[in-house]
Amino acid sequence: MNSTRIILTDTGEKADWPPPAACQQPIAVLISGGIDSAVMLADAAQRFPRVHPVYIRTGLIWEGAELTHLRKYLQALSLPSVIAPLVILDQPVADLYGDHWSRSGRGVPAAGTPDEEVYLPGRNVLLLTKALLWCHLHQVSLLALAPLAANPFPDATPAFFAAMAAVVGQAVRDHFTIVRPYACWHKTAVIQRGRGLPLHLTFSCIQPVADRRHCGRCSKCYERAAAFLAAGLPDPTDYAQPVPLVQHGERGDVSCQS
Repeated sequence: MNSTRIILTDTGEKADWPPPAACQQPIAVLISGGIDSAVMLADAAQRFPRVHPVYIRTGLIWEGAELTHLRKYLQALSLPSVIAPLVILDQPVADLYGDHWSRSGRGVPAAGTPDEEVYLPGRNVLLLTKALLWCHLHQVSLLALAPLAANPFPDATPAFFAAMAAVVGQAVRDHFTIVRPYACWHKTAVIQRGRGLPLHLTFSCIQPVADRRHCGRCSKCYERAAAFLAAGLPDPTDYAQPVPLVQHGERGDVSCQS
């Protein structure tokens, strides 16, 4: 559809995008700066005439580093004719989350802990409410986000997304479709799909160090490093310290990258 510099790899996995006839309209992409939403944004830019990246800033400890990386990633894609300027919406959660680890930095889930440990209460309720209202005010009916198959949380189910689209649509007399193209994928497939993208500019860490690098200690750094390893690709991430991974029953380290 568009002449772009984006290089995506066909992995054989089928993404659940709308049919081509529905891709003639603009789409908003809920983006965090992580691998999944970054690859999804590039994927959308090859399918839709106009893509609006939307970032919801809630006041969590990693957002400064995340936004720094996200801006660099968008600049590297360099597609102003397709990808609109980044939209940043504020949805502060200090009065809700208090001294939760996501705000205080104390007790951040460590490498190798289960996914359930990183649960943020009502996260998708907060993000989708703000994003869908932005869509309504800007005449955009499609909103994409990138939950994966392994997501265990109750606010990441098909029923939840359908209900959110319906209730917000009812509130503003509009109709929305929430698109989840990678809902049946695992992170290794997403990394393989985006192997030609500047994935070194994506950010996954939930406890970034002072210079805004990946810490190498938290559960999200572990998940990231393990996914690159499983995908059979070099990990381009600059970790502040090696990530301790378990390979074939033995511990091994993914070293810091330059």
